[in-house]
Amino acid sequence: MRVTCVGTGTAAPEADRACSGYWVEAGEVQLLLDCGPGVVHSLARVGAAWPAITHLALTHFHNDHIGDVPFLFFALQYGTRAPRDSPLAVVGPRGTRKLFRRLARSFGSHLRSPGFQLEFHEMAGGEAIDLAPGVQLAALATPHTDNSLAFRLEQGGAALGYTGDTGESVELAAFMRGVDVLIAECSLPEELAMDAHLTPQRLARFATLAAPRLLVATHVYPQLDRRTLATAIREAGWGGAVVAASDGLVLG
Repeated sequence: MRVTCVGTGTAAPEADRACSGYWVEAGEVQLLLDCGPGVVHSLARVGAAWPAITHLALTHFHNDHIGDVPFLFFALQYGTRAPRDSPLAVVGPRGTRKLFRRLARSFGSHLRSPGFQLEFHEMAGGEAIDLAPGVQLAALATPHTDNSLAFRLEQGGAALGYTGDTGESVELAAFMRGVDVLIAECSLPEELAMDAHLTPQRLARFATLAAPRLLVATHVYPQLDRRTLATAIREAGWGGAVVAASDGLVLG
């Protein structure tokens, strides 16, 4: 399994980061986790084989996680030399089909009838689906929005966890227990803490329960210093390996 951090940013525009997007290669699966503003061009920038995408998985419907979805579909229809004819699976929370109907009304029919088959899989927390033989995606609800999800992807004994946006959750930490790589949000400093996001202190507690082999802190707002973030998480009590995510970072 190979993961490329395509976009590691937030709703605050920054010159060196797109919004949320992670490209995962797992056997025959080419999966994009979230598709925030700037992600589609960044897929080309990091060398991802974006025309070969097999699955798009959305954690929730905030604009910094779905803003480039209309452009992804426009690119798949008009930005490839040969028209796409392979199906694309779209995975997301309850309401994903309704989201696409609304996007199609605003951006055009390429979101409803892109010229290739669309397969929707709406998931609730606690559900799992097979993306391909030997590749399973499981979901769990997160304390962020009413329908937000985190994902755990497993293939050939390897496991990847992606929290999306979340507050503290013992259940979510248990769901992520023992993953090889945990891509977890770390939005704000403790003095700006809110229930729907994590801070270095809260992420340290979360990671201690989840015990990943590698913790990757992402979705960091400018109020936190990314240069010292890994140190802050260690000082808050996390004793394992940790890095701050950056666009272009390759894992695995």
